[in-house]
Amino acid sequence: MSETKIYKAIGLMSGTSLDGVIDVALIETDGEGYVRPIGFYAHPYDGGVRDKVRACFGKYERDAQVDEAEALVTDVHVEAVKASGFEADVIGFHGQTITHAPEDGFTWQLGDGARLSCDTGIDVVYDMRQADIRAGGQGAPLAPLYHQAIFSGHEKSVAVLNMGGVGNVSFIGADDLLAFDTGPANALMDDYCLSHMGCEFDADGALARRGVVDMRVVEAFLGLPYFAQEPPKSLDRNAFEGVLKQLPEDHADAMATLAALSVAGVAAAVRWFPCAPEAWYVCGGGRKNAYLMALLAERFAPASVLAIEEAGYDGDAIEAQAFAYLAVRSLLGLPLSVPSTTGVDRPMTGGVLCKAGV
Repeated sequence: MSETKIYKAIGLMSGTSLDGVIDVALIETDGEGYVRPIGFYAHPYDGGVRDKVRACFGKYERDAQVDEAEALVTDVHVEAVKASGFEADVIGFHGQTITHAPEDGFTWQLGDGARLSCDTGIDVVYDMRQADIRAGGQGAPLAPLYHQAIFSGHEKSVAVLNMGGVGNVSFIGADDLLAFDTGPANALMDDYCLSHMGCEFDADGALARRGVVDMRVVEAFLGLPYFAQEPPKSLDRNAFEGVLKQLPEDHADAMATLAALSVAGVAAAVRWFPCAPEAWYVCGGGRKNAYLMALLAERFAPASVLAIEEAGYDGDAIEAQAFAYLAVRSLLGLPLSVPSTTGVDRPMTGGVLCKAGV
């Protein structure tokens, strides 16, 4: 019998929160049950790139603006791989999402996989959502199979909650895997900070903590059709931007209300789980917001709500690690998504392979 091949894989993630960082993770994996994180590097990029990308949100057609943004996105990813110093068999390149509209059979992640492969000298798997979308799936979230792999030996039912720009959750039980987007996480809060206060985010939730929640906004939010829709389901970053027009005038009250919306979306997700999870592990930028974490802990007591570091994983690296893992699965022809994670009708592999030097 031949031994199972172990790959070294780099995963790249640039989230919809546009936090100005490319996450670069290096793992070892067989693409199935074995995963070992090796390294992580966060590569900053400047606000000019963010502005160019933000201007492309919601687009369905390529134009000069999109071409410029894609070139810049690819540039910073090449820089990130080179600056990390990581060597690998393959790179999993998520790209930068500008539009995600599964109801239209459409999703778009900017990034030139062929140039990334050429400039780094490493094989690249990219465009990982399209096959699932073409097969009728949501194309998101794609991290759940990785979440399942790293929690496969866990005795309790757990929920892995990613609080990035959009929130998404993976419920993992002994015989269950269910995943879907919960609603806004940091995106609306960060957008409000940028447009109303000229800052990038509410550090540690300090402003939100001083505010009063407008429950009328929260109730109207929970009455939106998305929350009555059975999962799997997914969202575009800007799906709830209309909420920004309904907020209280006071900045602290507005931020408190937006934080409450993020938690309310997660709470609304629990109705679809087979059972209430015994533990929640939070990754993404939201886990660094002490106020948001306190709201989650209060809402889900007596279940524990913990940063994913408590399980031995770097919460900044998880999403990038997931795309490294998925790149290897793509090479092996294994599924990147299943019916209970994206609604696709059968387990679906995906990704486009660009060979270095070809």
